[in-house]
Amino acid sequence: MSDRFATRLLTWFDAHGRHDLPWQHPRTPYRVWLSEIMLQQTQVSVVIPYFQRFVAALPDLPALAAAPRDQVLALWSGLGYYARARNLHTAAQRCVELHDGDLPHDFDALLALPGIGRSTAGAILAQAWDDRFAILDGNVKRLFARFHGIEGWPGTPIIEKQLWELANAHLPHSRLADFTQAQMDLGATLCTRANPDCTRCPLHEDCVAFASDRTATLPTRRPGKTKPERETHVVWMEDRDGRILLQRRPPTGVWASLWALPQFDTSADRDDWLASQGCIASSTELDAIEHVFTHFRLHIHPLRARLSTARMRVSDNDDQRWATRDDLATLGIPAPIRRLLESTP
Repeated sequence: MSDRFATRLLTWFDAHGRHDLPWQHPRTPYRVWLSEIMLQQTQVSVVIPYFQRFVAALPDLPALAAAPRDQVLALWSGLGYYARARNLHTAAQRCVELHDGDLPHDFDALLALPGIGRSTAGAILAQAWDDRFAILDGNVKRLFARFHGIEGWPGTPIIEKQLWELANAHLPHSRLADFTQAQMDLGATLCTRANPDCTRCPLHEDCVAFASDRTATLPTRRPGKTKPERETHVVWMEDRDGRILLQRRPPTGVWASLWALPQFDTSADRDDWLASQGCIASSTELDAIEHVFTHFRLHIHPLRARLSTARMRVSDNDDQRWATRDDLATLGIPAPIRRLLESTP
């Protein structure tokens, strides 16, 4: 099954694929791993500047393992899905402890590391070492669902199992790194979710979805569900020197371990906290911010307040600190909070 499919795909890749991505030059296991984690649920164009900044600061696995958690989160800040960064850091430390500071060249050992699933492990092995392992990210699921006319949402176990069988069956016996990249490139550039460019696709002659005019309905979409709405209130507190009060988020939950503004469930809770601090010179309600997560929609209500004295009744500690504007670039801060702080003088 694999020869005709792989041959046509690789021929297309040689002429039209992406050959100048920063993690391809040089293509080391560390750089491949980092890129694969960053690319989870994130587009290549978004990832590239983050990847370049990250490897400039932490060029190899031992450097990542030795870095403070705050530095890792700061380098990741704005890329979202911060559990990826925390897992990346923890995995690097385990590699130092268990694998002499290298990423293991073994499927089961990779799978045992935090943040690495079956597809990511396969992608690392195929791209870093040219090993014969399949991947099944979103682009590849869409590609195989259309090519083979697979009905059913790919997130269900029975459909995913079927897609894994096809992904393995299509593997060539050489050029695994290129084949892996080719699948991702075809899904990202031609076999796109909306308006796929089928006539330019090297596989369209044998594509079931193209032949049956079902590219708009395959793969089957996830059953619809309305995102729940949540509200939160934050306080942008500044002292007389213009420093901003930040609090570290809990180690689990939304924005885990990031630095954010003091946050409250209700405006009454917020006002009680403000009253307990004293010395507030002024406060102003700012426009609400909407931030969409995977499973819910968050409405953030900011209030900006200024102190009439040099300090509140708080001091720097592991979970709370006063930060200058220059400090913000060195800290892991949720994207909507960073945008708020950077958009208003």
